[in-house]
Amino acid sequence: MHLLRWLYPGMRFKRWLLLFSAGVMLVSLGLALVFNYKYLDAIEEAIFRTIYLWKGSYNYAFTSFVGILVVVIGLALMLLAMRFVIRSLITVLLPDSSERLVDIIYEKRKLDKGPTIAVIGGGHGLSVLLRGVKEATSNVTAVVTVADDGGSSGRLREDLGIIPPGDLRNCLVALADTEPLMEKLFQYRFKGKSELAGHSFGNLFIAAMTEVTGGNVEEALKQSSKVLAVKGNVLPASEEHVRLDAIMEDGTVVEGESHIPEVHKRIHRVKLHPEHVHPVQSALDALTNADVIILGPGSLYTSIMPNLLVDHIAETVRRSKAIKIYICNVMTQPGETDGYTASMHAKAIIDHAGKGIIDFMLVNDHQISSEMKKYYAEKGAYPVEIDEDAINALGIGFQKADIINETDVIRHDPDKLCNAVLQLVFHVQNQMNR
Repeated sequence: MHLLRWLYPGMRFKRWLLLFSAGVMLVSLGLALVFNYKYLDAIEEAIFRTIYLWKGSYNYAFTSFVGILVVVIGLALMLLAMRFVIRSLITVLLPDSSERLVDIIYEKRKLDKGPTIAVIGGGHGLSVLLRGVKEATSNVTAVVTVADDGGSSGRLREDLGIIPPGDLRNCLVALADTEPLMEKLFQYRFKGKSELAGHSFGNLFIAAMTEVTGGNVEEALKQSSKVLAVKGNVLPASEEHVRLDAIMEDGTVVEGESHIPEVHKRIHRVKLHPEHVHPVQSALDALTNADVIILGPGSLYTSIMPNLLVDHIAETVRRSKAIKIYICNVMTQPGETDGYTASMHAKAIIDHAGKGIIDFMLVNDHQISSEMKKYYAEKGAYPVEIDEDAINALGIGFQKADIINETDVIRHDPDKLCNAVLQLVFHVQNQMNR
């Protein structure tokens, strides 16, 4: 019964269906003539009489020629009908993209064949990486921290009892393949002095979607991904409410992710409260099945570590057969990694998550200008020193690359970062295949 709907008036389908049917009939007739099918004696006799009366002679091979010609005409009609049927469908489904349909299909097929990548982290750094990775593969999953307790995310967490949506929103937008206006809408932050002031529309959208889906954050993110046409998946490390605490070297304990950098003390270790938190199973599956697992870039203790402290996350990463890459920060972070070298960043991760959590480390080797160094020094941040011997002593490999974009501030460049990661991955895979 559903097939009959194609015959409804105004579908612009019936005419091309009839043309296609005519093509099929001509192809059938032509093949019958070529193979001298017995039921076509009358047609063959008519052809014979016409040619004989016209020329006074008849070559029986002419019947085969006519048959081949009819087959060619029939195939041409079938192809023409198919072309118009496809165009009719495309102009309805993709009215603005019909001219670049081939490009869309090619890009989709290409991205589907890309490596399976799982990224772990949070904050601005992770979203920068995702913007680059989505141009190389659609098989990407972001496992995002849920320990954020500041800003709009912290307020929604307290008011609605949901996990903080801020980092999840940034990752969704970074992986989005949608109109720029929609991206601006999700990142828009309300102004003024009302209760909405400071909240981003994307945070409110995810919060509303979470309530609509009965509190299922994973389903809420899945539905939000459809709105933004997200390439890949965004998952929280856990759906439970957690707090990130830091134990300082002097023994004091700082409670709450947003308060840790404020005390300006040396961090000895971070932990979650409660200590044992159930992971999202889909996140574990993504880490298990990944070809590449990337840690960072992002704040060492407040963006990367909270994910690894969720039960079974670090263990799953260590056991995975994926290539595990840690992207080191370019600058130290005041109140969190003051005085840290590259090896100290990696060692902190290993101390918290165990050996085997990192195979390779990606570090920036682009020379930072003296003006930019001075600008950051006034804020208490300095370039991270690459201490090669200490990195090698940890038993991990490392790769230097230009991975930053230096404008008014120093940021990882999405394209440079993605290219450096993929080059490292391809190099390692080639070495393993030898």
